[in-house]
Amino acid sequence: MKQRNKVFDNVLDLVGNTPLIKLNRITSKLKGRFYAKVEAFNPGQSSKDRIALYIIENAEKQGILKPGDTIIETTSGNTGFSLAMVSIIKGYECILAVSSKSSADKIDMLKNMGAKVYVCPAHVSADDPRSYYQVAKRLHDEMKGSVYINQYFNQLNIDAHYESTGPEIWEQTEGKITHLVACSGTGGTISGTAKYLKEQNPDIKVIGVDAYGSVIKKYHETREFDEKEIYPYRIEGLGKNLIPTATDFDVIDEFIKVNDEESAHTARLIARTEGMFVGYTSGAVMQAIKQLGEEDRFKKDDYVVVIFPDHGSRYMSKVFCDKWMSNQGFFDSIHEEASESIQYIK
Repeated sequence: MKQRNKVFDNVLDLVGNTPLIKLNRITSKLKGRFYAKVEAFNPGQSSKDRIALYIIENAEKQGILKPGDTIIETTSGNTGFSLAMVSIIKGYECILAVSSKSSADKIDMLKNMGAKVYVCPAHVSADDPRSYYQVAKRLHDEMKGSVYINQYFNQLNIDAHYESTGPEIWEQTEGKITHLVACSGTGGTISGTAKYLKEQNPDIKVIGVDAYGSVIKKYHETREFDEKEIYPYRIEGLGKNLIPTATDFDVIDEFIKVNDEESAHTARLIARTEGMFVGYTSGAVMQAIKQLGEEDRFKKDDYVVVIFPDHGSRYMSKVFCDKWMSNQGFFDSIHEEASESIQYIK
């Protein structure tokens, strides 16, 4: 693995080699040892830096991408930011089709990273011409000299994590890892990481985290796409209303579902207990750990690694905003922690 020096040619040299940090207070009542792979330490503050750089450099090597070309992608925000960042350094134009479910913070960041952004309605079917999948495809078809990243159906999404995230975790845990718990959206992160880890030790348990309102868990269990599973939910970058081929279901042992409200509060709890300001999907994966712990699924000597995909700054208008939380009905007599923590002196 590359070593980090004091001086770098550009921000892309900082992609990968993120730290593994022990979780202490938030897991104090659970059996086992718990560690977070904190992907917010990437320069674009998410795990998507890995696939953006890997896929673009692969396209360059194959001669698919040429100077002045345009990169097009479907994104809930993080992949778009990473692609925009790589495009700036490498000199490409960047066009992004974004779900309206993405936070305003994410959309503003994409715009300010020089990307052209198309905001598409979130709660339409994947084959609806207004969906962000179809909008990205149409733009690619219409634009000469464009490359569609297509992360949901791109094997390179898996390969990027097989080549980087998996080996990093294996080395950082000195091969002691017993469980990997990660959210699944496109599925690239969990699939590539799990594939590498299971090649080292097939006994490692891989648990995917899905959202209520998503089809992924049921498809894993039945290999059937059930449209009745689909309904609107708020967590970004987790779950899907289609089956991505970038998810290798064979390397994932099981899925557990989490809901919007508990995941939001758990994201806040991570900040208040561990001092890590991480995003909504990090709250979701930590909520899954809590649920698994309540089911007594961990043993004292287990070495559990969770992947925290991105930074909390992407959700300032959502889970870290009291007004948004209140509007969703997420505050009650139990959960009013942040709203009382500011005192105004007149």
